[in-house]
Amino acid sequence: MSVDELPVVVIGAGPSGLAAAAHLVDRGMRALVLEAGPVAGASVRQWHHVRLFSPWSELVDPAAEKLLAPTGWTRPAPDTYPTGRDWARDYLQPLADVMGDRVRYGARVVGVARRGRDRVVDAGRDSEPLTVHVRTREGPETITAAAVIDASGTWNSPNPLGGDGLPAAGEPGAAGRIGYRVPDLDDAQVRARYAGKRIVVAGSGHSALTALVAFGGLAEQEPGTHVVWLLRRGQVGNTFGGGDSDQLPARGALGRRAAAAVAAGHISTVTGFRTMAVDQLPEGGLVLTSLDGRRLDPVDEVVALTGFRPDLSWLSEIRLDLDPTLQAPRALAPLIDPNVHSCGTVYPHGAAELDQPEPGFYLVGMKSYGRAPTFLALTGYEQVRSVVAALAGDRAAAERVDLVLPETGVCGGAGLFDDPDRDPDSDVGAVAGGCCGPAAPAESSDDLVTVS
Repeated sequence: MSVDELPVVVIGAGPSGLAAAAHLVDRGMRALVLEAGPVAGASVRQWHHVRLFSPWSELVDPAAEKLLAPTGWTRPAPDTYPTGRDWARDYLQPLADVMGDRVRYGARVVGVARRGRDRVVDAGRDSEPLTVHVRTREGPETITAAAVIDASGTWNSPNPLGGDGLPAAGEPGAAGRIGYRVPDLDDAQVRARYAGKRIVVAGSGHSALTALVAFGGLAEQEPGTHVVWLLRRGQVGNTFGGGDSDQLPARGALGRRAAAAVAAGHISTVTGFRTMAVDQLPEGGLVLTSLDGRRLDPVDEVVALTGFRPDLSWLSEIRLDLDPTLQAPRALAPLIDPNVHSCGTVYPHGAAELDQPEPGFYLVGMKSYGRAPTFLALTGYEQVRSVVAALAGDRAAAERVDLVLPETGVCGGAGLFDDPDRDPDSDVGAVAGGCCGPAAPAESSDDLVTVS
């Protein structure tokens, strides 16, 4: 079989992976999606209780909708906001179903390489296909591919609590008391774990804000519940986002609701706290110690929501050119670096920015962002449209990237807030009315919202 007759392997049956497959099908190319989980959107289903802050109008890929149309599928109301459960049930699973045997479940990719060549060998890298090494219930398997699109995401690689990017001393031993996901407080067992307890929430992103809103509601109903909110940055600054200036109204609403939860008095804020140690007390509490020696009063539970990172361990034989800071494709990294980019400056990008030294290999979706936050489904859909066009040899379509991302209403990257030379009275980091124009008025939802 010639290379041109081989399938393009897509790793991951999440939003970006299934969209990539839809574009491949639309262009008449062979697609094979390998999903480690038992269903489509397996990672999305793990945050089934969380509502996205992108509406349905921004969560359905055009090629996917075209593929679904003959089945009688109806797009949900465009101005409503689904939960993770809704997104997986009403879109991702139907999309995977219509692709039939192009999607394989229970197929965990454990390695990708160039056939017959390790990463050192130059000869044949442009002509030999890629090999995808898979672990299934039936045993190991090797699949030969014309190209590979890695849309495996970052959900299974959360950042640790430790302030230096590694687990804090004692963190692994306290794993039973530390969670790394937004808890589902509608689950009776989960709710009982946190009700009436003293809880640390560490993090400043949308997941952390979502958790603050949830725990604030719990504290209103369950006496004795109190949250200690740990921020690594030296001040709260624009942590609550752009408010009315955010062009995703639900994202702005999340910040307002989190600010209200803090103001209600059930949440205390500790800034400049970079956790270095977690000590377990004989009576069961946890004591966190910061880099500067500060120690928190004992807490019962910790929820570390400090972001995610890509798992690159199984790509050791693939030639990658990644930014040393973000672990994102080198050409993409300057566009998404949270230390420098601000409202609306995540410029359109596609195959050109995602291209790697390994011919026919692309990182897309959340994984393409490396350690950078705030990835939107719209970004992934435009990425895969451009990448598939490049694989099809349609250079004009690959280079035509028209994505315009909604502005956050926040000016200044996260790294600015630890800059001792920054003028604290400057407008960099203003919570509202910054360099971005106000968003269209929108009704706030009482449901939880988070990044999509």
